[in-house]
Amino acid sequence: MDVLNALVALLNYVLVPGITYGSQLAIGALGVTLVYGILRFSNFAHGDTMAFGTMVTILATWGLQSMGVSLGPLPTALLALPLGIAATALLVLATDRMVYRFYRRVRAKPVILVIVSIGVMFVMNGVVRLIIGPEDQRFADGARFLITAREFKQWTGLSEGLALRSTQVLTIVTAIIVVIALFWFLNRTRTGKSMRAYSDNEDLALLSGINPERVVLVTWLIVAALATVAGVLYGLDKSFRPFTYFQLLLPIFASAIVGGLGNPLGAIAGGFLIAFSEVTVTYAWKKVLGYLLPDSMAPDNLVQLLSTDYKFAVSFVILLIVLLFRPTGLFRGKSV
Repeated sequence: MDVLNALVALLNYVLVPGITYGSQLAIGALGVTLVYGILRFSNFAHGDTMAFGTMVTILATWGLQSMGVSLGPLPTALLALPLGIAATALLVLATDRMVYRFYRRVRAKPVILVIVSIGVMFVMNGVVRLIIGPEDQRFADGARFLITAREFKQWTGLSEGLALRSTQVLTIVTAIIVVIALFWFLNRTRTGKSMRAYSDNEDLALLSGINPERVVLVTWLIVAALATVAGVLYGLDKSFRPFTYFQLLLPIFASAIVGGLGNPLGAIAGGFLIAFSEVTVTYAWKKVLGYLLPDSMAPDNLVQLLSTDYKFAVSFVILLIVLLFRPTGLFRGKSV
């Protein structure tokens, strides 16, 4: 019975949160890796692109809620999500036309584009803070839990309860749908194959008649959708705060680099690796060990390697290790 209680505690505080957070990082990292693999630069404005898409979705959600529109047990934000994606697509396309296109035409070095993207990042961050403010914004509605800890205890008779939030299930299901749709698009459609060819060899792709501007356009549209979905899922699961999305840039980039920058499959694997590393290192293992060990050996302290305040440091350390010993990542990058 104590083993089952320990397993439930592990599910409640490590496995389910890790899978949820990993899904959010994986979707965010897919956007970063597509930009790197196809447009050949690291987009440091990706975190604030997520924030912008989420902000528009929140504003639209509030508008729908004020009109009495809802999805019942599901978050109203799902209805507002297409508007957020559309607004983000317009933003990134306008940014590409006014900023990035010039540097592509003059074949600027990637480091120049990185510096430019940092400037875009600060502008986006300022715009989002100016419109919605710097404070936490909660916009999740509908059913909060699919299973509550009390209900689980009543059903199973265990002393440890499992609480499964609806946003966690929504995140996991959405991530599966997004990943399947993206890989189908890249591998089965003509446009997706053109994007892969352009990523593998730009000059040969141009000689084959592939329109580079079309590839760039579709890439930005996909990136806008991925960024908005990832941002909204993270905001629903936790809360929305512009500076948090700026901080998320580190674990998202760590996910993309650890998996193999430019490799979509690597971005997904890297997202889950970073997420579980952060959750595992910052979790207090006292409860789980208390169930598994005899009373005489039960720990008195929290058995926590790092405080949750340092969870982003875990991403940074893993990123450094990978860059030192395997710069191409777990899956070799630079290809879509």
